Amino acid sequence: MQLKRVVVTGLGALTPIGNNIEEYWNALINGVSGAAPVTYYDAAKFKTRFACELKNFTATDYFDRKEARKMDRFTQYAMVASDEAIADSKLDLEKINKLRVGVIWGAGIGGLETFQNEVLNFAAGDGTPRFNPFFIPKMIADIAPGNISIKNGFMGPNYTTVSACASSANAMIDALNYIRLGHCDVIVTGGSEAGVTIAGMGGFNAMHALSTRNESPETASRPFDAERDGFVLGEGAGAIVLEEYEHAKARGAKIYAEVIGGGMSSDAYHMTAPHPEGIGVIAVMKNCLENSGIKPEDVDHINTHGTSTPLGDVAELKAISEVFGAHAKNININSTKSMTGHLLGAAGAIEAIASILAIENSIVPPTINHVNPDENINPELNLTLNKPQKREINIAMSNTFGFGGHNACVAFKKLNG
Repeated sequence: MQLKRVVVTGLGALTPIGNNIEEYWNALINGVSGAAPVTYYDAAKFKTRFACELKNFTATDYFDRKEARKMDRFTQYAMVASDEAIADSKLDLEKINKLRVGVIWGAGIGGLETFQNEVLNFAAGDGTPRFNPFFIPKMIADIAPGNISIKNGFMGPNYTTVSACASSANAMIDALNYIRLGHCDVIVTGGSEAGVTIAGMGGFNAMHALSTRNESPETASRPFDAERDGFVLGEGAGAIVLEEYEHAKARGAKIYAEVIGGGMSSDAYHMTAPHPEGIGVIAVMKNCLENSGIKPEDVDHINTHGTSTPLGDVAELKAISEVFGAHAKNININSTKSMTGHLLGAAGAIEAIASILAIENSIVPPTINHVNPDENINPELNLTLNKPQKREINIAMSNTFGFGGHNACVAFKKLNG
């Protein structure tokens, strides 16, 4: 059977460096850091006292108070970003066949803050269970796409993918395949996460995953730099409207780019550490190239997973050199996590958006905070350090890897007829 073509017709973002697509893109190309001291709780006794929180986000600007209280922050973020993407797509919600419109979302943990607060309240009591009736519906990771579909009446496939930091990249690949196979005309995909909580920060600190550069939060996320010491926790959401090409063309939709393929693999090695030889990462990029029907030398830009951890950054770049060979030095490689921090289950979505906008605007956002070259990194690689670089981008790839050894890679192409 002939696979259908899939294109991007709507984008939405709620990030630590911008609360909509325009703000997000402007901050990316201007190299803005979203890291700052934590404001959500008293972090004085924590090893890490900063994060990439959203700025100037007030739920009641978007929902009435009663509605807002029925949602964990990860769902609020999902609703705001998906509203922007759906509006951006200019879909006529009265005319489209809503049975063929799905929502496939990514979230690493779901309502972590809800779970944390309910348990804290119980522990502070006398053992009498007084749980909020919305506790479970607020907490479960699938409630974000559930709420998006309820608001818009979308009756196609509706679920959440969970693969830690690869969650929203996996969601996009699922969405791509459902449309390719003819099961849906449109799918709202992406991911959201609200992990900047006592439990989230405490848990990641306990496993020594986070940077502890408390004296200079804005320079703490420094992928590929010799003095990197862990990732910076971020939060937010990214939403992408994927649509079957002929369906989009028929309604005169603006098309940002074509989604040409996706790859998946597993390290099958360790719960949290990357494979030292990068075999899973090599496999995921090769799978993505094959699935997309392209050659290594066709790729112009890679938005890396690049979390600013000592092990992960080197392993990923070695894998890129292995897969792309002599062409690797011609690719603009970057890590936008240097600006946004690590949005966990939403990382794949906001980084895919960064890749799509790089194609559209012919400019690659920088990897900021790079001061000290790492002797373990090939100096020939162009890591787009500290300043954006203008270039024509025909094909871009976005890498996302998650605890558990999950690897996902998505490829986007400038639309040519």
